[in-house]
Amino acid sequence: MKMELDITKDDLPLMANTSHMLVRHYVLDLDVDLKSHVIGGTIVLFFDTDSSCRKGDREQVEEACHSQSDGTCCIQAPEACYVPVPNASACSTKSGCNDFAVCGKGENDTSDKNGSHGNKELASGISSSKNCCDIEIHGSEDFLLVLDCCDLSVLKVEEVDVAVVPGIEKFTSSAKLMDASKDPRDLRNQIVHELVTLPADYWKDQLQFYRLCSQAPACGELLFVTGTWSLEIRKTGVQLPKDFPHAIRICYKTKPEGKSLSWTTDQCDRPCVYTAGSPINNRALFPCQEPPVAMSTWQATVRADACFVVLMSGENVAEPTGSEEGVLNWFYYVTMPMPASTFTIAAGCWAEVKRKTCATDVQRNDGLFPLLSKADVRLLEQTCGHLPYPCRFQDPAATSQVVIPHRVFAPQCLKKSCEEVLLQLIPQCLSAAYNLLGTHPFSRLDVLIVPPNFSSLGMASPHIIFMSQSTLSGGSHLCGTRLCHEIAHAWFGLAIGARDWTEEWLSEGFATHLEDAFWSAAQQLSADEAKEQQDLKAVLRWQRLRDEVQNSEGDLQVLRPKKENTGKASESGASIIKHGLNAEKVFMQVHYLKGYFLLRSFAGKAGEAAYFAFLKKFVRAFHGQLILSQDFLHLLLSDIPQLKRYGLSVENIFQKWLDCTGIPKPLLEESQAWQDCRLAQQVNEELSPDQLVLLLECLLEKKTLCSKTLECLQKTYHLREQDAEVRHRWCELVIKHKYTAGYVDVEKFLKEDQAMGVYLYGELMVNEDAKQQEIARKSFATTRDQMDASSAKVVAEMLF
Repeated sequence: MKMELDITKDDLPLMANTSHMLVRHYVLDLDVDLKSHVIGGTIVLFFDTDSSCRKGDREQVEEACHSQSDGTCCIQAPEACYVPVPNASACSTKSGCNDFAVCGKGENDTSDKNGSHGNKELASGISSSKNCCDIEIHGSEDFLLVLDCCDLSVLKVEEVDVAVVPGIEKFTSSAKLMDASKDPRDLRNQIVHELVTLPADYWKDQLQFYRLCSQAPACGELLFVTGTWSLEIRKTGVQLPKDFPHAIRICYKTKPEGKSLSWTTDQCDRPCVYTAGSPINNRALFPCQEPPVAMSTWQATVRADACFVVLMSGENVAEPTGSEEGVLNWFYYVTMPMPASTFTIAAGCWAEVKRKTCATDVQRNDGLFPLLSKADVRLLEQTCGHLPYPCRFQDPAATSQVVIPHRVFAPQCLKKSCEEVLLQLIPQCLSAAYNLLGTHPFSRLDVLIVPPNFSSLGMASPHIIFMSQSTLSGGSHLCGTRLCHEIAHAWFGLAIGARDWTEEWLSEGFATHLEDAFWSAAQQLSADEAKEQQDLKAVLRWQRLRDEVQNSEGDLQVLRPKKENTGKASESGASIIKHGLNAEKVFMQVHYLKGYFLLRSFAGKAGEAAYFAFLKKFVRAFHGQLILSQDFLHLLLSDIPQLKRYGLSVENIFQKWLDCTGIPKPLLEESQAWQDCRLAQQVNEELSPDQLVLLLECLLEKKTLCSKTLECLQKTYHLREQDAEVRHRWCELVIKHKYTAGYVDVEKFLKEDQAMGVYLYGELMVNEDAKQQEIARKSFATTRDQMDASSAKVVAEMLF
């Protein structure tokens, strides 16, 4: 069977040929220049071609999908990207060490205005008769290594001579290495193989030798060329992946316009940069293998001016060291393999927010989910199913750690708000998460309040969470719920990832459902109080889902858009993310909401205790691995067989929930049960934030409201002092009813709450009111240069 790779204008291609070689580790050595908006330096990639490095996910998927055909799926691309030339005569080369071909031109930037780099004769000699996604490895053609890359200036690519590293003899004693020592190329590759496959107990030695190898001299430059989405590298005469250099160094620099990074100013008007969760992920930050299957570790040394703090996805708390006057080095590492897309960095004048008094962290909650039960002890004794790494699920000290070490960073002007709200909530939310799911997958947590141009309320990455300033106002409710959502991603989204990114419900649906459970536990609500609060949330999400499916394209409403082709790639490993570049999709919540309602339905049918006991078991079985929907569903139906009494099967759930547009029919049948909850019916002067949101949404359905009513509403409920969710609905009311006294609130919201303000621009324009359209254009002109690229594109389309 062949699967066509139809790259439409809004599909994101994943070009890396991961079926041939997999990156196992990245070593980054970078300089951050906040004046020129450039990050530059080197990245060393360590590869392996041993099929055992793919074992976990591939065997797991075959097992879970036993009913599907096991035939090879081949993708054909409509446009050719590159085909290896049969011989070196088409290339202009010069000799390097060991007669390797050279493509780069020293340390100079070889990029042209179209983004191509390297040897232009090579680029012009590319044939269009084949597809780059399925390059055959036979005959006299050179093997081509394809990496995901976009908007990078690649200066040089070279092979690293790991064999000359002092102390490397530790890895040269095996029989395989002795056999390979006759050929320098084989020796280098075998050393890298031994290094990347070291047992987990040797992780410290491994990191040390990764660093030493990354600093080793080059033994030849490699031919390379860049395209719109890829960096393509070859070595003349090397026809097989196993013979291609397994350690390569790339010298490069980012471009100011690259969309993986947001160069902006913080709330104190100080320069900063951070990875903003771009649809293109990190390919404009460093060349990498983007497909999730390329699970890797990394370590990074980052230099920045001494006035800046560098935060990153890392297990360690970096202690900055001086390298030269006015510059500090920051070093971070991770030992748990994860997709390169989860790598995160932020540099700015952040200040650490510390408690004034030593608060005692919550240590235990002996409620519905007691600590270290007999079942937990049995789980601890089980072996893990992932690739070897120092796993916290096997560490007794980690498994009993209720609250992991954490820090909060923010601009100086927001320290007080963070101290009063955010800092107090973190221990409660971490404790609630632990009591529900068990071992924290990550050893520590930093929380950073990012600049106002951040396009979301929060974003989770390994060891670090970005939070919007919008979560800090109006009390603790919005901050607490969003913090719980992002903490949930430590388990679902990071420790357990989607094998196919189009199944983002496996991350966002789980985090949305767990958000409610975590927040109820953090507030120490009774079972009845928790149910009432969660039913009220269900009503709000039901209304949001109903509105979204009425105002969006059907294709964007499907949770499994690739259906039977989900999780499949070309023979090389290349694939696409369906609608990955669609600007509208960035602001849709259908994957959050439909996924949430599906999981809520399971919990309701199975019972909360049984469902969450299963969830803890699922985490224990699948942490450190990638999954598809069927992996979760098969284990769920097997572990809780009573769900089958409701007619549930994997195929049935696909048909009625995951593969359909609109609102799932089972949800329509279930919705009435919680739409009549008490908190949704109760209206008085003491309303919770969620009740206020519901009240304002009900008022938005009214055709007319007079100015006096709106004035009274604002004064009664102090709407201007409420959290961002409430203020957003208030702004909608102001716009709908042209309440001029509230226009100042709309302008303030568009400036300070950019993560939620995009929708309001459309409302301001649709009324065709000159004053409102002036507010929209004026606000956009003020914030456009700092706005997230996707947000700016969507707003510009609304306004012009």
